[in-house]
Amino acid sequence: MKTYLRWFAVLPLLLISGCDLLGIETLSQVQARQAQEGQAIGSACRHAGRAIEDCYALNKRADKAAIFAGWREMNDYMTENQIETVRPSIGEPTAKATDDAEEEDAPPKGKAGHDG
Repeated sequence: MKTYLRWFAVLPLLLISGCDLLGIETLSQVQARQAQEGQAIGSACRHAGRAIEDCYALNKRADKAAIFAGWREMNDYMTENQIETVRPSIGEPTAKATDDAEEEDAPPKGKAGHDG
């Protein structure tokens, strides 16, 4: 009987020690991940030739300080190594492209609602 009580007391400690294996992030881990994501976003924006203000506008949820740190780091790196910007192949949609997409979603004109 005493053996069961010992296991009953030790089992929760073993389970708690395995919380890292469950993928539960601590506050410091979450903050570090968000800072790294912000730096990656800033670096990518600079490499694509986007202005820092555009980068902020496109990534409203990311930390602005982290975005700026990544942007500045990439700017220094690109300047030092004479690397040109790479224009993104998929840009922001133009007004014409948006209108075309809306027309594709709309039902055909003229015969909608009529049984022929």
